[in-house]
Amino acid sequence: MNQTIEELSSFLSHPQKIIITMHRDPDADALGSSLGWASYLIKKGHDVTVISPTEYTANLKWMSGIADVLVYEKSGDQGKCKRKIEQATLICCLDFSALSRLKDLGKVVQDAAAPKLMIDHHLEPEHFAKWMIWDTHAAATAQLVYSLVKEMEGGLSADQLFDIPTAENLYAGIMTDTGSFRHGNVTPEVHLAVADLMLTGFDSSRVHRMIYDNAPLSRLQFLGYVLSQKLVVLPEYRTAYMVLTEAELLKFHSSTGETEGIVNYGLQVENVVMSAMFIERKGEVKISFRSVGTFSVRDLASTHFSGGGHKNASGGRSEQSVNETVAYFLSVLPAYQQELLNVD
Repeated sequence: MNQTIEELSSFLSHPQKIIITMHRDPDADALGSSLGWASYLIKKGHDVTVISPTEYTANLKWMSGIADVLVYEKSGDQGKCKRKIEQATLICCLDFSALSRLKDLGKVVQDAAAPKLMIDHHLEPEHFAKWMIWDTHAAATAQLVYSLVKEMEGGLSADQLFDIPTAENLYAGIMTDTGSFRHGNVTPEVHLAVADLMLTGFDSSRVHRMIYDNAPLSRLQFLGYVLSQKLVVLPEYRTAYMVLTEAELLKFHSSTGETEGIVNYGLQVENVVMSAMFIERKGEVKISFRSVGTFSVRDLASTHFSGGGHKNASGGRSEQSVNETVAYFLSVLPAYQQELLNVD
């Protein structure tokens, strides 16, 4: 057991008041890892509260423990969140490496007196945490939570450590952050972790259905509109992009999260190696980038759009208008043309 985990284990040997939080607009890894970690800590006798900075998507509402998650942006939850954070003896920060990823909750966490624990796999972390369980080679934060619990408990098998709902949450995080095990971040360790989790007896196909095959009809109609009317392909840059305005989101009654994953469709176009999606919502433009091979969308996002993430999956934001943001994106593409053309 390494020194960080030894210190953390010692700290957790006595009951604590623990906050677990995740990045804004949480995905299945952010929620799955947070809820999995919460379940373990609750069983160890700790008082645990999970807080999401913003609302989560409808296709994740099946997750065990999610009914108790507080949402900071909800006016009814905000005061309770602040009180819980003030009283906390430990704040666990999962699936993000910069406090800005917490939106308005970031300042509250930053100012809190409690020590912080970071569990994350993103590049270039801020050093705001007392303890860091950080590994960029991990495919998902849920994989790190699985490994952390295993090490703290002496390497017992997953069926001795986790119940089925907790294993489902961790599996959901790993499955989604690996693109259903098809991305380049899939390693032997990923498959071994999943195999171990499956010893609990959960139905992996059910988890997949609940996340990917559980959409309202309106979402499929919206997807059809985006792919038929909004997908632009630039062969000279091997790039595809889509732009969605706030008016279009309102027209299709698109709720938070219904655009999740659409950016990946751009990569299904022959010869495309980068896909981008620009979404205008609440006075800002949210940008999603995906790539294949050696092209790093993380570098593009961090250099031009105040973003970051992983080499092949990153995001950014812009406070300019959606038209200005897209125009800027198109203006920087020539600088990356040769690199895009050279991807095998």
